[in-house]
Amino acid sequence: MIEAMVKAEGVHKRFGRLEVLKGISLEVGHGEVMCLIGPSGSGKSTLLRCVNHLEKINSGRLWVNGELVGYQESGNKLYELREPYIARRRAEIGMVFQRFNLFPHMTAIENVIEAPVHVKKTSKREAIARGHALLKRVGLPDKVDEYPARLSGGQQQRVAIARALAMDPHVMLFDEVTSALDPELVKEVLDVMRELAEEGMTMVVVTHEMGFAKDVASRVIFMDGGVVVEEGPPRDVLDHPREERTKRFLGLVLEH
Repeated sequence: MIEAMVKAEGVHKRFGRLEVLKGISLEVGHGEVMCLIGPSGSGKSTLLRCVNHLEKINSGRLWVNGELVGYQESGNKLYELREPYIARRRAEIGMVFQRFNLFPHMTAIENVIEAPVHVKKTSKREAIARGHALLKRVGLPDKVDEYPARLSGGQQQRVAIARALAMDPHVMLFDEVTSALDPELVKEVLDVMRELAEEGMTMVVVTHEMGFAKDVASRVIFMDGGVVVEEGPPRDVLDHPREERTKRFLGLVLEH
């Protein structure tokens, strides 16, 4: 049994001279929901993008489901895998972005079946049947043939979640998926994420939604300046933070 679904060990990431991640180590267990909170620029989204190798780390190790992400190790040295292998690994890691990133020229169902058909070589018939089931699961059975431009932001984000689920990922990464939405549309997206959590999906969620973190997270990590400042169960970190920096951040966030 692999102990952790996601494991980071001493992960560093620089953009030029700017060090964004300064030796991050953490583990996300199977079926766990980890919420990453912290101010803008603290490295949360960068860490998420490193987990599926959209960003390459400068040093350290990152594993998903027991396998190194983007690299293979030989004699204690890391060698980057070729793109087809990276794509295959990335297919096992679902990611939903702040901006919905749907293909505008494709309907909801076409967006959902695109990757299973072209990456996994699923038959179109099978992909369509599963796509219908997934769109129903996210509450959009009647929007199958709509184009993104005709959907609200919340509906587009739910199509994006269905699209990520269509690849049967080991883990789902959510990068501030409600921050571009009107307040009244936030709940419909968070409700889908709550259901996924209840079904045992492993999730890493970058969020400013403290209520969601308190209700749904197994663990909360507070990041600032590229390091983990504090981590623990939501009631500890959010209700009784130990670190001054965490207290200051939560004081500002919870006032709004």
